[in-house]
Amino acid sequence: MANLRKQADMPHCIARIFEPLLRLLLPAPGRHRSAEGTPAAPTVDVPTALLPRVPVRGEDIGLVRPYLVAGERRQEERRQRVRRRALVLATYGIDIGPRRIHGVEVTA
Repeated sequence: MANLRKQADMPHCIARIFEPLLRLLLPAPGRHRSAEGTPAAPTVDVPTALLPRVPVRGEDIGLVRPYLVAGERRQEERRQRVRRRALVLATYGIDIGPRRIHGVEVTA
């Protein structure tokens, strides 16, 4: 039974040892701090350098939602695939060019 009391009191003993040490080393929290901790030198307000304003469009900044540009990106990727496919087939002599040029249907 005495051994159980020693084990139960151990955290309290540790707390009793470290509490005065922490009070000496750390400042008091909140508005109850002592006035001893005033800053040594007053801070001087240094003017900041003004940078020229550059007009930007909404597309130039990276804060556009990804789902808004996803459709445009898919269309551009599709156009790129079509161009590449036409180039590959042109190496074999197959012309899959546009069927209409300036509104006139091409027949060849």
